Amino acid sequence: MPDETLLNDDPSALADKSRQPELLVSAVLHLMSHYTVNSTQKDAELTRTRLASVIERHLKVLANLPDLAPVLKATCQQLSEQWASLVERTSPQQNKMHKLSWLLAGTRRDLN
Repeated sequence: MPDETLLNDDPSALADKSRQPELLVSAVLHLMSHYTVNSTQKDAELTRTRLASVIERHLKVLANLPDLAPVLKATCQQLSEQWASLVERTSPQQNKMHKLSWLLAGTRRDLN
C-alpha cells in the first residue's frame, strides 16, 4: 500500500507540495504503480478506486501549476480527465445506483 501521506484527502496538502512539481510527479508515478499492482488482487476494488481518485487529484494539481511546461500541463489535464472518468465508473455508490436503476427498470417492464 502506498504511503498514507500520498493518499491524503486534504487538497491543501497537495497545494503545499505543488511548490515542487518534481515531488508531485514522483508521487503520482508511485501511486500509478500501486494501482497497477493492486489491479491483480480480487478484493482490492475499493483500494483501487481510492488510488484512482488520489491519482486524479494529483494530476489536476499538476495541470494547474503556473510554471509547468505547456506540454506537461496538457498531458496532466488529459490524464486527470481519464482518471476522473475511471473513478466515476468504479465508484461503489455509482455502481449501487446503476444496479438500482437496472432493477427498477426490470420491475417496470414486469408491471406492464
